[in-house]
Amino acid sequence: MKLYYHPISGHAHRAVLMLGLLGLDHELIEVDLASGAHKKPDFLALNPFGQVPVLQDGETVISDSNAILVYLSKKQGATNWLPEDPKGAANIQRWLSVAAGQIAFGPCAARLVTLFGAPFDPDEVIARAHAILGLMEAHLNTQNWLAADHPTIADVALYSYVARAPEGNVDLAGYGKVRDWLSRIEELPGFVPFMHAPAEMLASS
Repeated sequence: MKLYYHPISGHAHRAVLMLGLLGLDHELIEVDLASGAHKKPDFLALNPFGQVPVLQDGETVISDSNAILVYLSKKQGATNWLPEDPKGAANIQRWLSVAAGQIAFGPCAARLVTLFGAPFDPDEVIARAHAILGLMEAHLNTQNWLAADHPTIADVALYSYVARAPEGNVDLAGYGKVRDWLSRIEELPGFVPFMHAPAEMLASS
């Protein structure tokens, strides 16, 4: 398997983390986003949306980070990571929607402002980040993992941008349960750390 990725992309890290947790052999191919490689014809042939990550498994090509999590779990028959029962699968989907919604438009967007000068209102996206972090804190007050009594792809989908929320000026100090949850993920066998953004990118924000 080949994973086209970028090391400071949280979406890409989700896929890298899942490959590590499942112990799957793979090749990482870094896409030079700064030079626009993701908008070149050869990459667009893999993913017309021009985004990382993209997983290539033989003739199968999967784009979208959450879709990759689903694909890898299904391919490995890893029902511990992606339950087959209706309620379990629905619990997972609920949090995948959060990853694509509140996380993308909260901590992810706030980080894009500081790292790349994205045209979002910093106060608005930081407020959104704190709103979802507050909901996660309350949820994790009664259980250790988001969607089940064990880690699932729901936890993988939310980890990266929550872990690096401080790079978007979102303080995690008030979210003890969330920080405990991050630590539990980091202690899992096969965990792959998410690279911190280079200091010069944060210094220029």
